[in-house]
Amino acid sequence: MNASSSSEIMPMRPPLVPLATLIGRERRNDKPLIKYGQAALAKKGEDYFLIKTDCVRIPENPSSVFSVFAIFDGHNGVSAAIYTKENLLSHVMSAIPEGIDREEWLQALPRALVAGFVKTDIEFQRKGETSGTTATFVVIDGLTVTVASVGDSRCILDVQGGVVSLLTVDHRLEENVEERERVTASGGEVGRLNVYGGTEVGPLRCWPGGLCLSRSIGDMDVGEFIVPIPHVKQVKLSNSGGRLIIASDGIWDALSSEMAAKACRGVRAELAAKLVVKEALRSRGLKDDTTCLVVDIIPPLHFRIPPTPRTKQNKFRSLILAKRFHNLINKSTNKRSSIGVVELFEEGSAVLVERLGKDCPSKTNSGLLRCAVCQVDQPPTDGLPVNSGPLSPSSKPCEGPFLCTNCQRKKDAMEGKRST
Repeated sequence: MNASSSSEIMPMRPPLVPLATLIGRERRNDKPLIKYGQAALAKKGEDYFLIKTDCVRIPENPSSVFSVFAIFDGHNGVSAAIYTKENLLSHVMSAIPEGIDREEWLQALPRALVAGFVKTDIEFQRKGETSGTTATFVVIDGLTVTVASVGDSRCILDVQGGVVSLLTVDHRLEENVEERERVTASGGEVGRLNVYGGTEVGPLRCWPGGLCLSRSIGDMDVGEFIVPIPHVKQVKLSNSGGRLIIASDGIWDALSSEMAAKACRGVRAELAAKLVVKEALRSRGLKDDTTCLVVDIIPPLHFRIPPTPRTKQNKFRSLILAKRFHNLINKSTNKRSSIGVVELFEEGSAVLVERLGKDCPSKTNSGLLRCAVCQVDQPPTDGLPVNSGPLSPSSKPCEGPFLCTNCQRKKDAMEGKRST
């Protein structure tokens, strides 16, 4: 009786969890699964893309992993697109303060993207080459998506319920009134191409140079008022995740955002990118380089995905299973999360002062000041706080991030200021 009574009051022990499972949870940190697909058709061979899913904020720390997806649409040659693909990520990361946690990293990322884009432009222009490139650069950390872009490549977000959001801004002079006004105010001229007899044809262009875009990386022969300062938008996805479609203008000249999203719903990302390119080709033909990345951000609850088709015979069956799975996710998440996303940050100003903030100059342990753009340490006498004008007795000692002489010169040129 006593033994029976004592056994009844003993607490139930929870089942043991294998060590491998605990380690797996620690490494995964319950981050979403990233699945992606890529497809492209070349007309001029000037499109390049970057896919990197193993980036880390903290070396040798798997829990700090994040992913980068980007498209670079070159013009006037491929040098700018190749250089930007190979260097932009490292330039962005060099502008991130060391020793910060994940929340601080996400808050610092928009400013670091601006610094990284400008530094990439400065370094490329030093090579003396005249090509240029658009850049649409996407950073995915958990359910937080940060997109920085110059030019007319585009990134859209398709979430549960068929809601499509544009995460970039097109910097085409033909369509962007604010950018036309900025370029002319900075010293550029905007107009169409004049042919014999005075007839104007084609889209609006910036002169000198004849570029249709108001923002790009490179293009040193056009004028510094064509700026590399990106539009940046940061959003937090709901628990249902979402799909990103990142593509060059070869897609968007043929398809609207809604058409692109609709063309590939219900299928795996690997096939989805091919379907978007196929639809653009069917709609317009191959008139430009056409590149598409599709990225699915799948929350931990939905890690189980349909099997990849092994043979041609069961491909159709796999598509049906994929569509059923997509519908199942929609039904299961209807009760758990909202359809929309939370917008954390958005800024598109082309004024560097407004994008780098008003923090005090960054001093290093050596007493030098670190340039907010190129990240090179300089003596205080070799540069200026970014908000400062000419030095005067009334100048405040701390008026914004420090810029070295070269980056200060770049800032002034982008704003149409002439060197004295």
